[in-house]
Amino acid sequence: MPAPQTLPRGESPALGHVNLMVDTFIANASVEDLRSITRTLLATGPPGTLPAFIVASRSRLNQTNAKALPNSRRFFHESSDTTFAPTSYLAESLARARSLYGAGMGFASLEILASVVRASVGELINAPAVVDADISQAIQSYRVDVLRAALTESLRDVQEWGGEFQFERASASLQYWKF
Repeated sequence: MPAPQTLPRGESPALGHVNLMVDTFIANASVEDLRSITRTLLATGPPGTLPAFIVASRSRLNQTNAKALPNSRRFFHESSDTTFAPTSYLAESLARARSLYGAGMGFASLEILASVVRASVGELINAPAVVDADISQAIQSYRVDVLRAALTESLRDVQEWGGEFQFERASASLQYWKF
């Protein structure tokens, strides 16, 4: 039996490796299978699973520079009837914005969505309802982030002076809501 491992004070354990067979499955499973498995794990896993997933998602999005502003001149192309049709580049940019606000990075996604709005100024486009809905979702995500930050700051402040945290239910709700 191996000896228990101890970590120096203040250090957290490093993430373990992925089992070779599990990694083989991940590399070969369909996107739909991975989505279904992820949703099931998040819905049925222990309480810390969702927050850990959000942290890992944000970390990955930051690593891949998902917040970089896209080239807005590539969002639309002129169609035959003098309107502008969306391109696949717009779809990719909207998917990136959705990933950001889905991971609670609403403010970053608003920058991408604002570039879509700016690109459509003065043009008749065939995608405004989709973009409008995305902007609403990004704003909601941003508001939740602002509230979460305020509650975290309040908790730290209360812990410093040894008081009683007055927003326990709100903090618990934010921690376990599935955005």
